[in-house]
Amino acid sequence: MTDSTSKRARLFAMLGFSLRALIDDRRAAKAALTFFWPAFFMSAAQAAEISGTVTLTSDGKPLLVTESREAVVYFKSAIKVPLLAPKMPYVMRTERKAFVPSVLPVMQGSLVVFPNADPILHNAFSTVQGNSFDTGVYGKGEGESNIFKNVGVVRVYCNVHHSMVANILVLNTPFFATPDVQGRFQFKNLPVGPGELFVWHERAALFRKAFTVNAESVFVEPITMSLTKKRIPPHLNKFGRPYRRSNESGY
Repeated sequence: MTDSTSKRARLFAMLGFSLRALIDDRRAAKAALTFFWPAFFMSAAQAAEISGTVTLTSDGKPLLVTESREAVVYFKSAIKVPLLAPKMPYVMRTERKAFVPSVLPVMQGSLVVFPNADPILHNAFSTVQGNSFDTGVYGKGEGESNIFKNVGVVRVYCNVHHSMVANILVLNTPFFATPDVQGRFQFKNLPVGPGELFVWHERAALFRKAFTVNAESVFVEPITMSLTKKRIPPHLNKFGRPYRRSNESGY
């Protein structure tokens, strides 16, 4: 066992979970973190609820509603709430030459692991200021991890494959979600009072709207976003040089 592998094993042991179990249960874990965790510190008297829908368009034409799953909806309350990064790490794996999920919202200070499910070498890196990291090149297995300490968008690339692009959205609020397959989102246990509702998508301008939460359940007016940016933005490799040409269609 290498030193780096040993360190990862000790880290996972301290956190009290197996990476395989984490990957298998990632959907349940994400739902718990998004919808249940804020209820831990919000009393019933303070709790409120808002819900809504997100739809996307391109060149003036509506896209499939399932495309909305690549958006992130989050709410920032003017009322101060605890910001406790979860002990269970988030997972962004490499599978069939893609990062899965391609969009991952996390709370500030969270740990993200990058397991490789492909039979080929991969890499994950970002050069964004404040959250830069580089996993190095690694084969199939648990991979590497990184703690994201600063708020902002972290564009993640693979130094081996130019077409592999993902985004980690580091947030300083516990209230965030990705819409479901029908474009719907819902937040429960929000603190009553003023705040702002945001919708982020890597190919659209940021949507933001001042919003006052009251004690009743509120359905937000449907949100439509226009996609105008390229899916794979121009970028260089981690050394600041152009990628070498390669066959991206297969292994």
